[in-house]
This record gives sequence, structure tokens and C-alpha cells, in this order.
Amino acid sequence: MSDLLERLRERGWRLTSQRRVVAEVLDGEHVHLTADEVHARAAERLPEISRATVYNTLGELVTLGEVTEVSTDGRAKRYDPNAHHPHQHLICTGCGAIRDVHPVGSPLADLPADQRFGFTVSGAEVTYRGLCPACAG
Repeated sequence: MSDLLERLRERGWRLTSQRRVVAEVLDGEHVHLTADEVHARAAERLPEISRATVYNTLGELVTLGEVTEVSTDGRAKRYDPNAHHPHQHLICTGCGAIRDVHPVGSPLADLPADQRFGFTVSGAEVTYRGLCPACAG
């Protein structure tokens, strides 16, 4: 499980009923929902929540660094609540499903010094792609 709600409480972020329901929808492991999916799930819990409120809340969470946007091959942006837990993504090229993965080793260490071109490298994003069992079957 992600600790999104706990992190937001610790920051003193004002948890209105709308913000709380968006955070609750996002909270969890392997959660990578689109804004429309967040809105649909939030509306099940709080029918009066507007699409604009969901988009604004997602934008605030991204700005705070509590949620990251994941873009994949021109598909809709997805929102990842595991912003504070180092991980990479495994993406199905068929249906677009995303899973968090924790490969052994460091992508930073795998980049040879002669390929850094003088950069001080502070991070790396590795995306693994393939077919999930449902799409491969």
C-alpha cells in the first residue's frame, strides 16, 4: 500500500471531502489510474464531486510531489501515488496496464562514466514493456 493519505496529513494539506476521496481512490500499491478513472471511482463514493475538482486535486498532488504523472506512448496520463518509493514501471503494450517493479541493481550504476558526457546524473527512469498474461494469451 502507498502511504499517500498519511503523507498528506503529515504535510497539513487541507483534506476536504473532495480531496480526501481523490486521495483514497489513489491510495494503494500498483495504482495507476487516469484522471477519468479517478473521477469515476471518486463519484461512486461522493456523487457530487466534479471532474474539474478531480483534475485540480490531481494537479495539486503532482505539484506537491505526492503523486507522479506517468505517460505511456500517447495514452492518457496516469497518476502514481508511490512517489516516495523508488520503483520502475512494467507496461503492457497491449492494454496499457502498469505495474510497479523493483529491479535489482541501479540504473545509475549501469550508465558507464564515458556515456554521462560530463553530466552529474541524479536520477534515471527505466520502463519495461511487454504483454501482460491477458494480452499474451
